[in-house]
Parts: sequence; C-alpha cells; structure tokens
Amino acid sequence: MSSQAVADIGLIGLAVMGQNLILNMNDKGFTVCAYNRTTSKVDDFLANEAKGTNVVGAKSIEEFVAKLKRPRKMILLVKAGPAVDAFIEQLVPHLEQGDIIIDGGNSHYPDSIRRAKELEAKGLLFVGSGVSGGEEGARHGPSLMPGGSDAAWPHIKEIFQKTAAQSDGEPCCDWVGQTGAGHYVKMVHNGIEYGDMQLICEAYDILKHGLGLKESEIGDIFTKWNTGVLDSFLIEITRDILKYNDEDGVPLLTKILDSAGQKGTGKWTAINALDLGQPVTLIGEAVFARCLSSLKGERTRASKILGGPQIKPFEGNKEQFIADLEQALYASKIVSYAQGFMLMREAAKEYDWKLNNPSIALMWRGGCIIRSVFLKDITAAFRKNPELENLLFDDFFNKAIHDAQEGWRRVVAQAILWGLPTPAFSTALAFFDGYRREQLPANLLQAQRDYFGAHTFRVLPQYASAKLPEGQDIHINWTGRGGNVSASTYSA
Repeated sequence: MSSQAVADIGLIGLAVMGQNLILNMNDKGFTVCAYNRTTSKVDDFLANEAKGTNVVGAKSIEEFVAKLKRPRKMILLVKAGPAVDAFIEQLVPHLEQGDIIIDGGNSHYPDSIRRAKELEAKGLLFVGSGVSGGEEGARHGPSLMPGGSDAAWPHIKEIFQKTAAQSDGEPCCDWVGQTGAGHYVKMVHNGIEYGDMQLICEAYDILKHGLGLKESEIGDIFTKWNTGVLDSFLIEITRDILKYNDEDGVPLLTKILDSAGQKGTGKWTAINALDLGQPVTLIGEAVFARCLSSLKGERTRASKILGGPQIKPFEGNKEQFIADLEQALYASKIVSYAQGFMLMREAAKEYDWKLNNPSIALMWRGGCIIRSVFLKDITAAFRKNPELENLLFDDFFNKAIHDAQEGWRRVVAQAILWGLPTPAFSTALAFFDGYRREQLPANLLQAQRDYFGAHTFRVLPQYASAKLPEGQDIHINWTGRGGNVSASTYSA
C-alpha cells in the first residue's frame, strides 16, 4: 500500500459503526483511511463493503498516520476505556503539533477531560465526540456532539457537519464546548433516552393493564400519537414493536422477558446529578426502574404474597383518558428535558465549559435515538434566549405544561388507584409541583438537622432579628440540655 498523504481523515476500528461511518464520509466526498488492529479486517473491508469507493487502507499505525493530510485528523471508534488510551499511546510518537485525535466512542467524560489536558500539553489537539444514531445513523447521518480543544473545530467542522444528519437544512452537529463537553452532552442525551423509554413503557402498561387494550390497539394509539406533539423515533419504533407478531400470530412483545439491561450511561448521568446537587429525578427513576425489573425472580415471589388493588374495568371516558395520557407523556418529557438542561448548565459552571445550548438541542433533532419534532421547540426556546434559566420559563413550554396539567394529574392518580407503578410519570409531576412552590417543607428538615446534629439553619429575611440575623448560620439549643456549639454546615 502507498504511504502518500491522500486521506482527509482516518478512522481506527472497523466494527459495524466504524465501517458505516467511513462509508458515510466517503459518500460526502471525503477520502478516508481505514485501520484496524486485526489488519485482515482492513483487507476484507476494502474488498467488500468499501469496494469501488475512495476509501484507502493501512496495515500499521505508521502507515495510517503517513496517509493523512496535515493537520492529521483521526477518529478512534474502539471500546471505551483502556483501549482508547492504548491507541493514543501508539499514535502520539508519529504525530506532530496541531494533529487531532478524535475519540468517537462512548467514553466517560472525565476520561475525555484528562485526555484533552494530556494531549494539549504535548501540542496535540483532542476531540471527544458523542455519536448517536446506531448503525443506521452512522451510515446515513448520525447526531454528532464534538467537544474538546477549540482549535480543532475549524479543521473538522466541514467533515463532521456534512457527515451528520440534517434537520430542516441544518446539520445535527455543532461545537459543544471544551475538554470533555462532547462526551458529557452525549451522556446526558443517553440519560434522557432512558427517561423517554421508561415513560413510554409506563404508558404501554397503563393502556394494557389499566384499560385492558391489546397490543394491536395500543399500536394504533401510538400511530396517532406519532402525528402530534409526541412525533419521535422512539414513539415510531414502539408502534412497530406493538404491531409485530411472531409466526404463531401472537405479539412478540408479550413473549419477551421483562428484565431490562443497561450499559451504564444512564447511571453515569444520575450519579453526576447527585454529585452536582441537581434534581434530575426522572432519569434517576428510569435507572432504578431498570434495576427493579432485573429482580425478576424476587418480583415473581413477591407477586404471590404481596397484594394490591384489583383492577376493575374502566368505566370512564376511554378516549378522554387516552388523550390525558398523551398529555401526561408530553408534560413528563418536558420536565425530563428541563432537568437535563439544568444539569448541563450546572456542569458548565463546575467544569468551566461554554456550552452551546441552542446547538445541543439542534444536534438532537435528527440522527439520534431521542430525535423528535419536540426538539425543534427546544431549539427555538434557546435561540430566543440562549441564557434561558429553565425550559419551563419559556412561554411555549410554560403554556404546554399548564395545558397538560389536569390530564397529567388524572393519569397519575388513576394509575395509583389501579396499583400500576409509574415512577417516571409520578416523579416528573412531583418535580413540577416542587419546582413551582416558593415554600417547601425543607424548613422543618433544617430544624431537624440542627436539633440532632447542630447543623445550623438560616432564617427567612422577614423574620431576621438580632437573635436570628439574616444570612448567617444559626444554631439553637432546642431542648435547653444541649450545647451552643454548631457543627460544620453542608450544602448539596
């Protein structure tokens, strides 16, 4: 193979995602150099999937680097973790100042923060890019979420934006922010995906076990929902799943074990929310719902000894209740995205990132798993006000959630009466009710903490006095028996 610098970009990792992304970039007019640790895969790829294209191959890291035009741009699509560091270690000796290493895998954002700092110290540039859309997205247009060394963006912008999915003539790709911001935004995307999927599952459960509908009937409802405010990839595929029958004519869905798997990105989002003190309750409940589902044997035993309400035939207006359920799903999705953007706002402060909120919403409009019509409205909200404090403060979403509120409450209340678990619907409503309250019962909580642990409290401004000064941490000897020394204060 020739070692002449002919490739606009290189890609390491020829699993299906890597192959499809290479073919996508080739279709957009870019010459790509392909490399894989098992070099026979390079030959197989060039002889089959990439036959007749402008894709070139390399049999070694040295040859791979030599075939890249300067500044050299290379994407790693390998398993997250040590494999990424191992390839970076192999690449670095062959690179020169200004060359760009792009990690397109599902890396945890702290690793991307570390890699960006380490490579920049060597004069190299690093990009950690979220890639969403699965195999089909990689081939025909994924959602790309690049972040890292700002100086890298002008060199990769054209390739990334032409390769990405397009929505209303705009690429679902823009620069996210610094160091680990790209992989962080992908992590939050996946967390929101967990929430969306859990909400849909709860809606299915209500329709099947609450209203007693068959899968085909529920599929018809999802078909209708996919023409309105819920129009999205996940609603679309749920419709298809509900209408898919096995060879015996029985819906295949009814034969699938009700124990959900997870790869960890939802958990990462929930843990980070706790670390940053942000109430991202819906994603958290979605993760816990998967954990509960995995206790299949234990739940089976519990079902034989733990009783609950007997579900009676629904005597109300079914059409109205289904309309209420649609609004409950819509309102809960609004809350989930509001929470996700709250988390990203706090992360930007914590990690010193300048996140591009309008572009983040735009990136999620097409190519990715959570793509939906709904995201156009989020894009519009942040374009109108890039410093929007909360999605619920935007006029459009404020009106939408208020219009949905009555039906939302009826659905959650009815599910409770039926004994059907709705952790995502319920926590979304609880968050909304807590967020809209000027006064919460945390005053009692602080008093309790001060009583048993001298953790102090602060007084409301209107009740400030010489004894209870405003803005200061106060400890009270509640019983007359304790001391007057306070413990250290604690803020989440």
